[in-house]
Amino acid sequence: MNFDLECRDVTKVFGTTHAVDGVSLQVPAGSFFSILGPSGCGKTTLLRMIAGFGEPTSGDILIKGSSVVRVPPNKRPVNMVFQHLALFPMMNVAENIAYGLRRRRMPAADIKRKVADVLARVGLPDAGPKRIDQLSGGQKQRIAIARCMVLDPAVLLLDEPLGALDLKLREQMQVELKEIQRDVGITFVFVTHDQDEALTMSDRLAVFDAGKIAQVGTPEQVYEQPATPFVAGFVGTSNLLTGEVAVALVGRKGTFSVRPEKISLSEDGVPGKVAEVIYAGPVTRYVVDLDAGVRVTVVEQNQRTGTAALADLRGKPVHLTWQEQHVIEIPSTKESSDAT
Repeated sequence: MNFDLECRDVTKVFGTTHAVDGVSLQVPAGSFFSILGPSGCGKTTLLRMIAGFGEPTSGDILIKGSSVVRVPPNKRPVNMVFQHLALFPMMNVAENIAYGLRRRRMPAADIKRKVADVLARVGLPDAGPKRIDQLSGGQKQRIAIARCMVLDPAVLLLDEPLGALDLKLREQMQVELKEIQRDVGITFVFVTHDQDEALTMSDRLAVFDAGKIAQVGTPEQVYEQPATPFVAGFVGTSNLLTGEVAVALVGRKGTFSVRPEKISLSEDGVPGKVAEVIYAGPVTRYVVDLDAGVRVTVVEQNQRTGTAALADLRGKPVHLTWQEQHVIEIPSTKESSDAT
């Protein structure tokens, strides 16, 4: 497999803080790769080092097989889309996109051709003469991407570019951004703290926890087979069963994860009492205190009418069931670190 980007034991230390701590990862050529984690976990620090806006304390970063450590940002075969886009308001769309090409002293005819081509690629073929303030939020996102794509980077870096959009537009742009990446074939490395965003858009993703990689895999692998309790709790919602609770419910010691949508309310099974009922439109969430001594969340699709009546379950005894194959054992900390 070819890799457009490799990080080899990359570490970044600020004073006594290891912002990035021995990170190694490989990004397949032509893939949409997400770096997912909470604020302060080191994901943006790593992205900035890949872009050249900071150098590792130790380790190596390779793009297309060549080390770029100590290579200036403008000499690296990457480009970066920032959260706030940084479009030039005094220039029209075509001038914004052409800016980097002009700095490279490309002939005017070639610039015109490349600008027209990239505008077509992002679905805005007639936007060239428009002012930036005439664009919608989604159009500005696409122009920022086009301005980076026109320089033909080997890797396009995106630092939470959808964070400032409202929910509906953000969901729309998730689909469009993935379609753009698939159409142009450029490797995208996308930083986000939004789990749904990473699961929706990624071919593969790396989950960061306190400067380290907790797990790398496909969205299905990370969600269905979490490598650590942190991953189980951060990527979606999970019910963790440990200690005596695990022995009582699973039949053996260890740490186990059961996703809320894998659990069903039933007439018999594991007994408990409903502590809360939360109606959320397409689904209802039940918070249930099990007699075994653990609180779990259950999610059920609202496939019937009269869901408001479900609130009557609050405070009532219930039974829960789940299938054995949906109980996932989470490796110990040592096993998890060995796996990544």
